[in-house]
Amino acid sequence: MLKLLGNIIWIVFGGLEMALGYLSAGLVLCLTIIGIPFGVQVFKIAILALLPFGQKGVTPVGGGGCLSMIMNVIWVILAGWWLALGHLLLGLLFCITIIGIPFGMAHFKLCSLALFPFGKEISIS
Repeated sequence: MLKLLGNIIWIVFGGLEMALGYLSAGLVLCLTIIGIPFGVQVFKIAILALLPFGQKGVTPVGGGGCLSMIMNVIWVILAGWWLALGHLLLGLLFCITIIGIPFGMAHFKLCSLALFPFGKEISIS
């Protein structure tokens, strides 16, 4: 019940806009052949950005492999560092108040997924 309430509050106060932003960025990336793998990862972030409570990004058994590591390096250089920095700063800002701590923690989850999305899956916890 608390996960549902948290997700509703999250969506009303900015989660929907954030998820739509990630979704539109993913669609733009998928317009080119080279951008499709990156667009798929942005869709993964959009799912977690829409409903962060009750979900988390996990590394599956066996990890992502060498290709995931290479793609993560490219991702960090091109986009991941500033996406992660934005979520880190928002998480710190939300954690200033006691009421905002759960939303800050949701941004920290998004921060780790935005930094290294390749080789991760979204799981329901």
